[in-house]
Amino acid sequence: MNRPRILVPGKINERILERLPEMFETVRLERADAALVTPDMAGVAGIAVSGRLPTELMDAFPDLEIIANFGVGYDGVDVARAAARGIVVTNTPDVLTEEVADTAIGLLINTLRLLPQAEQWLRQGRWARDGAFPLSPLSLRGRKVGLFGLGRIGLAIARRLEAFGVSIAYHTRTPREGLAFAYHPSLRSLAEAVDTMIVIVPGTQSTLKAVNADILAALGPQGVLINVGRGSTVDEAALIAALQNDTIAGAGLDVFENEPEVPEALLALPNVSLLPHVASASVVTRNAMSDLVVDNLKAWFSSGEALTPVVETPFRRDARD
Repeated sequence: MNRPRILVPGKINERILERLPEMFETVRLERADAALVTPDMAGVAGIAVSGRLPTELMDAFPDLEIIANFGVGYDGVDVARAAARGIVVTNTPDVLTEEVADTAIGLLINTLRLLPQAEQWLRQGRWARDGAFPLSPLSLRGRKVGLFGLGRIGLAIARRLEAFGVSIAYHTRTPREGLAFAYHPSLRSLAEAVDTMIVIVPGTQSTLKAVNADILAALGPQGVLINVGRGSTVDEAALIAALQNDTIAGAGLDVFENEPEVPEALLALPNVSLLPHVASASVVTRNAMSDLVVDNLKAWFSSGEALTPVVETPFRRDARD
């Protein structure tokens, strides 16, 4: 019996490549580009992808049944097109929740207390030469934290924040039941009520540049913005201006509009903490994500049902036309 053919376009975690031969024939592409598809790739039934999957590449495979996305966010996949074709799309929720939540808290503390700058002060010999590192102007003490997004990761962040004794509020499209956190029906209302905003929403049209100059102004001069969601959610030019003009006090960013490119204006600012999109980047968590990618593919072709299909594609294999 022929093994299902799984396409891997571009770079992906090595653990996925190591595990795919357990059940599949792996087909590689140098990058996610439909122009690279050759006739000998016919019969591809699944795609394992990290990052963007062009619609043209998806449509190059008429026998495609499943797209296994490496990551909880799947905005790089044209899920509407996949749904129209009856293709199930999977992601990797839960297995990265705690790691990303930990990173969000670490990034918040780094931003408020200037810990990376303090470490450089020591490493550069300035402690011995110039004396104590300057006092950080900001602190987590007494902060009012607002979460833009309260899904799995947002809720995990909120639970961690409870231990710090800060007040917690949130904005989502609809309120979550059974929570003591204050709900705000609009992002502007949330920004006006807090001085610290943590962004953890997916990159969609509805969240595109949702954190704009107006929202930043509402956050205020003691305001701090933390983004561990998607770079597209924040108007980067507006954020740079707000930081330069002291409209807000600081920002901590793990994601950017045009990754891996980061504006020089951001790099030059003293009141930011910047990370290269590493929120889930531990060996333990990336291995778990990789395993879920492969396990979704194996479950689909063995039992006819994916483990973690996204809500837009709740398909079963036996229901395909």
